This record gives sequence, structure tokens and C-alpha cells, in this order.
Amino acid sequence: MARIDAFLQLTVEQGGSDLHLVSGNPPRIRLNGEIYPVKYRNLSTDETTTLLQEIMPRRPRQTLEQTGGVDFAYVAPGLGRFRVNVFQHLDGIGAVFRTIPDHVKSLDELALPPVLKTLARQRKGLVLVTGPTGSGKSTTLAAMIKFINGSQKGHIITIEDPIEYIHERQQCLISQREVGTHTESFADALRSALREDPDVIMVGEMRDLETIHLAITAAEMGILILGTLHTNGAAATIERIANVFPAGEGEYIKAMLSTSLCGIIAQQLIRRVDGKARVAALEIMINNAAAANIIREGSTDQLVNVIQSGAMQGMQSMDNSLRKLLDAKLISGNDAYNCARTKSDFNQYRETETIPANSGYISADQLPGT
Repeated sequence: MARIDAFLQLTVEQGGSDLHLVSGNPPRIRLNGEIYPVKYRNLSTDETTTLLQEIMPRRPRQTLEQTGGVDFAYVAPGLGRFRVNVFQHLDGIGAVFRTIPDHVKSLDELALPPVLKTLARQRKGLVLVTGPTGSGKSTTLAAMIKFINGSQKGHIITIEDPIEYIHERQQCLISQREVGTHTESFADALRSALREDPDVIMVGEMRDLETIHLAITAAEMGILILGTLHTNGAAATIERIANVFPAGEGEYIKAMLSTSLCGIIAQQLIRRVDGKARVAALEIMINNAAAANIIREGSTDQLVNVIQSGAMQGMQSMDNSLRKLLDAKLISGNDAYNCARTKSDFNQYRETETIPANSGYISADQLPGT
């Protein structure tokens, strides 16, 4: 058992999503969106380095020395799988461990809208899950993969950096590839995947021109592509994709998107009003004839009208999703206001700020041997 596992155990037992180990600071845990310090001494650079080197494979160590940062996965026996980012900073070295549950939750368990099953049933096209870091994109994609795996027969390929959720074979053959371990880049893996008889390809992050272009091309070739982007809505997603390409190619790419795109799911995670968990607020756009025409013409600011009029097809705006959560008394008025697109519509829900009941330090009594 590595010494760092004691900190990871505390994170899991507290229900935290992330463990932060940054030299010069005490450990910190993110609980339901907020970061709290552990009641523990400040970690020195040497101590933090020693804790991390115990679990870092050789290749990530080399990458860290060369580039100053690296991502990899770590499995703590009895605790689960963690996505790890190690980085150098002004006062030494730091790391963030993201907890990845062993159990892949289904779309039903996550209480996600039924239209996500409709998108997962598509035989070809591009489905994008977007949102800021920590908004649950990987969890949503894993649930969609699980649904496909249990309801269809085919070949699913995932390309991730690093591999997060582990999928067991059910109806489908599943190949999971990790950037830096099994392939040099997302683009290389995606290019290779086109020759591996795939039915579904999940691209963990569409971060560069080549990867985005290959994903759109694959979608047009008759493969279902599931991917992520760090954008905050349907319109912003279309513009981000178009702006990645050189000047003059934007119109061509928008034309390709208008025919290959199936839908966009933009999400945020918001702390429940009881402080015990977080819930997802989702904007969903389905690429119907009206949306395709708007995307082709480049009038993305009009997509909000398509979303508002497409409730029968399962579409919903972010603000409507927030109102549903408010009506169900799941989130506070302040959080709804802070997450809303049109904030003036949520002024009436704002409340006097209060200090969270669980603010302060997290006990570190159960950290023996660290």
C-alpha cells in the first residue's frame, strides 16, 4: 500500500471528487464543488515528490521532467481508480487526483433525460458533450457507452488521456486506448480507429484541429462519434469548432457539421441545496432541419430559438433546466443565478448568502503512516 493511499482513502470516505496535494500547503479535498483543507501539516516539496514517485510509472516521470506536467491513471487497491495530473509550480510540485467510481452509472441512475438514449441509439454522426472541467462530461459519456454496450452489438473504441472508466464487455466488443501509453495522440488513435472496424468511437477530448477534422470526417463515414469540448453551450460549441480551422474553411466545416452533427449536450454540476451532492443542469440541442440550416448559415445566435421550440424532441435550454431544478427545490436561487445564461431572469431567486454548514477543516485523524 502506497503512503498516498491514506489521503485517497480519506477523499473517498468523505465523498470527495478531487484530492489536491500541492507542496507548501496542506492536502485539500473538493467536496460537492467546494475545496476544503485537511487538518494536516503543510507538505514539503521533498515529501510531496516522494509520495508521488511511489506511484508514478517510468514514462510519466520522464514526461514530467521534460514538460513540467503529466497525466496518468492510478489504481489504489480497495479504493478505486484515479485520474492523476502532476505538475511543477513556483513552490515545487503538485498533483490533483480525480476519483473515478468502479461502477459505471447508467443514464437512468444519473437521472439524465431520455433523449440521451435516443442520441446513443444513433448509428452514425457526431454527439458532443460539453462543459467546463469537472462538469461530469466523462460520467455522461461513460453512461452512454454503457447503454450502447448493453443494447447493441458492435465494436466500441475509446480514446482517452488517461483511461478513466473501465467498461466490461456486454453486447459489444470494447477496445480502450490511452494516449501516451497505447498511442502518441488523439489524432493518431482516431486515424488508426478508422481502420479497426468501429461502430462507435469515443474521443475523450477534441483539443486540436486534426482531431476535430478526423472526428467530423468519421461521423460522415457512418460511425457514431462521441466527444467532448470545453464549451458552455450549443452555439459556443459550433463557433469553437469553426474557429479552430484556418480562415476560409469555416463555412465548409459548418456545412459538414450541419449534416454530421446529431446533438450537443452542455452541462454544469451544481451543489444540491442540502449540500450532500451535486446535480446536473443540461442544455440539449438536437440537430433538426431548423438547427442544420442555422449551423450552415453561421447564424449560431439563433440556435437558442431552436432549442426553446424543440421541447417535443427533447431539447431544453440551460435556463429551463435550472428552473426545473429550482422548482424541485434541488438547488438554491443563488446557484441558479450564478449558472444562468440570462441572469436577469433569475434575479427574483437570489437569496442572502450564508456560510456552508460544512465549512472549515476536514479531520485527518485517519491518516496513519503518512
